[in-house]
Amino acid sequence: MHGHGYVDDKDALLKRLRRAEGQVRGIARMIEEDAYCIDVITQVSAAKSALESVALALLEDHLTHCVAEATATGGPVAETKLREASDAIARLVRS
Repeated sequence: MHGHGYVDDKDALLKRLRRAEGQVRGIARMIEEDAYCIDVITQVSAAKSALESVALALLEDHLTHCVAEATATGGPVAETKLREASDAIARLVRS
């Protein structure tokens, strides 16, 4: 069975995601408690940054594992992996 590149970083990624989840719950609580708008926006920015760090770590793993492996093999699989990486980068830049 083919493993994903992030398998060695799984615990760290899950820890980051749990932290982001806690931040989002905190944002909801701030809204419920009528917190100051700028304070809420600051927390939204922090949660977004946390998710972006997870995405960048996954992208790095994809490039160093999946893309590198496919490129070494060559052929249509390599082209597909490179296109996937390019599309993922474009999505991250747009967000």
